[in-house]
Amino acid sequence: MHLGVSESMREREYSQISTRSSTPMESPHQKRVLRKKWQAFPGQNKFYCDGRIMMARQTGVFYLTLVLILVTSGLFFAFDCPFLASALSPAIPAVGGVLFVFVMGTLLRTSFSDPGVLPRATPDEAADLERQIDVANGSSSGGFRPPPRTKEVLINGQTVKLKYCFTCKIFRPPRASHCSLCDNCVERFDHHCPWVGNCVGRRNYRFFYMFILSLSFLTIFIFAFVITHVILRSQSSGFLTALKDSPASVLEVVVCFFSVWSIVGLSGFHTYLISSNQTTNEDIKGSWSSKRGKDNYNPYSYGNIFTNCCAALCSPLPPSLIDRRGFIQPDTPQPAPPTNGITMYGATQSQSHMAAATPLLQSEPVMMSDEPSLPGRTSLGAACASLPLGQPTPPTSTPSLSCDADLLPLQGNHVEGQHHFLTPEEAPSPPGMLHCGSPMGQGHPHGHAPGHGVPFYSPASQDSLHEDSVRGLVKLSSV
Repeated sequence: MHLGVSESMREREYSQISTRSSTPMESPHQKRVLRKKWQAFPGQNKFYCDGRIMMARQTGVFYLTLVLILVTSGLFFAFDCPFLASALSPAIPAVGGVLFVFVMGTLLRTSFSDPGVLPRATPDEAADLERQIDVANGSSSGGFRPPPRTKEVLINGQTVKLKYCFTCKIFRPPRASHCSLCDNCVERFDHHCPWVGNCVGRRNYRFFYMFILSLSFLTIFIFAFVITHVILRSQSSGFLTALKDSPASVLEVVVCFFSVWSIVGLSGFHTYLISSNQTTNEDIKGSWSSKRGKDNYNPYSYGNIFTNCCAALCSPLPPSLIDRRGFIQPDTPQPAPPTNGITMYGATQSQSHMAAATPLLQSEPVMMSDEPSLPGRTSLGAACASLPLGQPTPPTSTPSLSCDADLLPLQGNHVEGQHHFLTPEEAPSPPGMLHCGSPMGQGHPHGHAPGHGVPFYSPASQDSLHEDSVRGLVKLSSV
């Protein structure tokens, strides 16, 4: 009996349909999903593994580097190492394996790490910096020509200029530069290397140098022992027979021959840069060249090759400044949008001054008219008085009409209980004024008789015109 009742009740059950909207703004108690900083990162970078891996957008050449290293090393270990281990020594594949692992480790460490990206300024920080620039240049309002945005600091007796970045809204520290491909300011910027798919800066330069140095050794190692393999085989069976027995050796020799010159040359160039404590960016620009002046010298050099190498390769690794795996708090200000140097100077200040001086830019509704409502005429300050931010303004072409209704009662021609309504098209509406004899002019506070034609100006129309002009200025200043 109970089983039958329970089965019938189960058949009559209805699945509850959720009527709540999925819009996050609809329910104040709905759980907010926090985003991580790498998901809203303003630079042109790619992130993988929940922000642990950071690379540039253009990674095609990086994959080509991986393919060349993996294919060449794989062919060497598959076709040459077995013969060399039996004919010469088993240490050859062991040494080759150690070099290969070191090359791959330093390559991935260079490609997947933060090169030293500097965080962008928030809107408040950018506005404060604008005020500091105004004070430093002796101007309090925006002008047509922006003043020079540079600062000079003294480093070891040498004057160094700090340039202002219009994208990141910061004064770049010494030796930093803005990468046009990654769209980031990088600390101790060396160069953007497409072969590793990332910028080379303060936090990954040592790994980049160890990568190209170890790759030079690996390339020379493979090239030398592949030729040794071919020579040993040709002594017993002939040169052509040796090539037929190991066709992969030909491909390895060609790849190593054409790449060894550029890799070894690049390693030598960066060895020179490390020994003199320079960057590629500084060397190309000739920042510390004696051609610029007799007193021009490198203020970052310690004057000793060994000390310069230790400073570049053995100094403590600085932490990342962007905290890409941290959560974005709801009240955390986002970085200021880039201006690229084309925004009118002083726009940030002008907008903040407008917001402080103009009540239309406040979030609270503002009374546009203080005139009290009088009996016998429609009030102009009642319906159009409160104009919150973001709502459209009343049309200025008919400023004398009420915002409450589109139909106006005609005074004098009505029967009790019935009204004859006049449409806005039929009512006379000169812009900005009405005669006292009009239906809207009954009960004028000055007591003029109807028909005298004494005009009065509408404060609501003037305020709405002022609001339109202010909104237009704000839109122009924010472009």
